[in-house]
Amino acid sequence: MDRVFLDANVLFSAAYRPDAGLLRLWKLPRVRLVTSRYALEEARINLDSAEQVARLDRLTAGLEVIAAASDLPLPPDVLLPAKDRPILRAAIEARCSHLLTGDVTHFGPLYGRKVANVAVMRPADYLPKRR
Repeated sequence: MDRVFLDANVLFSAAYRPDAGLLRLWKLPRVRLVTSRYALEEARINLDSAEQVARLDRLTAGLEVIAAASDLPLPPDVLLPAKDRPILRAAIEARCSHLLTGDVTHFGPLYGRKVANVAVMRPADYLPKRR
C-alpha cells in the first residue's frame, strides 16, 4: 500500500473545483492519503470561497493528518526554502512512500528522486502509474 503525502497545492487544487482531476487520488485502491496540519492550513487560507473550504473539509475528512514535523535534518543536497521544509519533513516522519506536489519551483529539482525513502513527484506523474 502506498502512503501518499499531499502538499498544500495539491489539496488546494483538489478543493478549488468540484470536477478537479486530482479528485482521482481519493478513489485509488490501496492508497492511504496523508497530509499535515501545516499543509492543510496553507491550502485553506488560499481558497476563495466557503464552498471551496467546505469541499476541502470533506476531502480531508478521510485523510490521515499529522500534527507537525520536527526539525529533522534533511540531506545536505536537499535545498528547500524554510516554508517548504516542514512539508518534506512531515512526509518523511509519516513514513510516506510518496510526496505529491505541484511546486515545480522549489520541489522540481527533487522530482524523480527519493529523499529518505520518500519519492517526490508531481501528481500528474503518480496518477498514471496507479491506473
